[in-house]
Amino acid sequence: MNFGVLRYSRRAVALVWSTNRSLTLALTFFTVSAGLLPAAAAWVGKLVIDTIVAQMALVKAGADLSYLPVLELVMVEGVIIALLGGAQRGITACQSLLRAQLGQRVNEMILEKALTLDLTQFEDSEFYDKLTRARREASSRPLSLVMRNFALFQQLVSLLSFGVLLAAFSPWAMALLVLAGLPAFVAETKFSGDAFRLFRFRAPESREQNYLETVMAREDNAKEVHLFQLGPTLLERYKAIFRKIYGEDRALTLRRESWGLSLSLFGTAVLYGAYGWIAVSAVQGLITLGEMTMYLLLFKQGQGAVAASLGSIGGMYEDNLYLSNLYEYLEQDPAYRWGEITRGPDPADGVRFEAVSFSYPGALEPTLDGINLHIRPGESLALVGENGAGKSTLIKLLCGLYQAESGRVLVHGLDVRDWQRNALRRQIAVIFQDFNRYQFTVGENIGAGDIEGFRDESRWEESARKGMALPFIRNLERGFATQLGSWFKGGKELSTGQWQKVALSRAFMRSSADVLVLDEP
Repeated sequence: MNFGVLRYSRRAVALVWSTNRSLTLALTFFTVSAGLLPAAAAWVGKLVIDTIVAQMALVKAGADLSYLPVLELVMVEGVIIALLGGAQRGITACQSLLRAQLGQRVNEMILEKALTLDLTQFEDSEFYDKLTRARREASSRPLSLVMRNFALFQQLVSLLSFGVLLAAFSPWAMALLVLAGLPAFVAETKFSGDAFRLFRFRAPESREQNYLETVMAREDNAKEVHLFQLGPTLLERYKAIFRKIYGEDRALTLRRESWGLSLSLFGTAVLYGAYGWIAVSAVQGLITLGEMTMYLLLFKQGQGAVAASLGSIGGMYEDNLYLSNLYEYLEQDPAYRWGEITRGPDPADGVRFEAVSFSYPGALEPTLDGINLHIRPGESLALVGENGAGKSTLIKLLCGLYQAESGRVLVHGLDVRDWQRNALRRQIAVIFQDFNRYQFTVGENIGAGDIEGFRDESRWEESARKGMALPFIRNLERGFATQLGSWFKGGKELSTGQWQKVALSRAFMRSSADVLVLDEP
């Protein structure tokens, strides 16, 4: 077991604290209360029994019968139990509220990080594995880790209070409790590590399953899946992946539970050995009946607390393993370095490629090799070539989505690598051949071309006029407010030609851009 991974516990606690400080403080209060109150209840229970025994002895000696001392203690114990129930309810409420807020916070962190990364990273299968692992587990693991930290703290508080009371019986009692739980703890952490390694190893299979679900269940794939009768073949591939994953999970589960059963029997034997020790001590008159009852209760609850504490540590180890996925993703740097310059020194120079070469990862031949061209302001250039000749790649280099391996791409006399990334992209309006079909309204689909005018209806209309989309938009029942796509209620699907005009209008939204790029419009 590598305890180094537990370093993420501190970061998870800090994340929860920054998400909602009031709830974190409330959770701390309820946790401490839930840790102390069981020992208090056991102590008062001992006093109740001893008081009953004392009252019985007094009655036998001829004294008057008095119920008040016993009833007062019973009422005190009742109040303690009520407070314990309130503390446990408070913990549950805080957990529920934090779960919603923290899950949203972590998902926002994942998405915010995605916005800072480069296109080449999204085209890398290893990056997608990282993203898949982070999104699958990490949104729930931070809260789980923090809850285990608080649960461990609660159990330690309980054990400390139990230890104070058990010390009067024997200092060895606490050592026996800890010894009973250690074997199960070691086995659990070992299997947690095995489960995590299995989780990391199978990320590509899980991603393929998700992709097959998308192909079989999305409207944009349905035509070909039905027409080419791909459904049964894809479904069988989906089932085969599940069978492989399930087989690995089943083997791990059987090993884990077999060991768990064996080691739980060891813990049970220790518990009943302690029962016998306490019972013999009571018979020998070394402890009172009330003390015997209290020690039995404390030992039983103490064993549960030890098991829960060790279980929390094992669970924290597992959660830390999974959180390493999240922070491995969040700490990933962008593929390219960018400058901080927001304006080029020579706008009259336009766009220039100087001996530019570029190869895709793993390719045997460069896609572009020694490309030179110069486009001055006011000029137009048409690139004509076979499929795969590198036309779209050249556009992506111009936009800064890729960076050249050798040579330079200059906009306004400044190498694109020296531009501030967003400043460069504001200079360029582009429609890609695989443009996005957003499940937004018509207006928002057009407004996406310039985020500053995202909701500017007058600019929507002007851009739609330039993109030749205005006539058919006016014929729609709700015009620019028409919901597009089939994902949401009332959505309208456009023809391919209409979608292309919407995408062209989107490019015209960026009216401040000096470069307009049309990739097979």
